[in-house]
Amino acid sequence: MTTSLRSPAGPDVSQPDLPRLVLRWILAAFFAAAGVAHLAVPGKLLAMTPDWVPFAPQVILLTGLCELAGAIALVTRPLRWWAGIAFALYSLCVWPANINHAISGIEIPGLPSSWWYHGPRLVAQPLIIWASLYAAGVVDWPFRRRQA
Repeated sequence: MTTSLRSPAGPDVSQPDLPRLVLRWILAAFFAAAGVAHLAVPGKLLAMTPDWVPFAPQVILLTGLCELAGAIALVTRPLRWWAGIAFALYSLCVWPANINHAISGIEIPGLPSSWWYHGPRLVAQPLIIWASLYAAGVVDWPFRRRQA
C-alpha cells in the first residue's frame, strides 16, 4: 500500500492501492443502499429511532440524502477525505438507533429480531467507522504508520 501524508487533499496517488479502492466501492454501495432505504421505507427506520431524536421523520429523510451524496463523494477524489470523515461521524451518530433497536426488541418486518442479527450489527459499527476512514485515506492504521 502506498500512502504518505494524509490530508483533505487526499492520499498520494502515485501507485494504486487496491484494498482501499475495493473497500471504498463496497462502502459506497453499502451507504447508497442505506440511503435508498431511508428514502423508500422511512417507517422501518422511524420505528428504531430513539424517542429523544427531534424531528425524526425529517432526520431520516436528510440522512438518506446525505448517504447518497456521501456515497458519490467517497468515490470522487476531491471529496473522498471529507466523505470518509462524514461517514465515520454518521456511523457513530446512528449507533444509538441500532442499540435502541436491539435492546428495545422493536419488531421491524423484514429484519431479524434475534441477537444473531443485533450482536454482529452492533459489533460491526466500529468496523464501519474505521473502514470509512481507511477507504477515504484518512488513516492507514493498522497497515502502515503515517509518515511525516
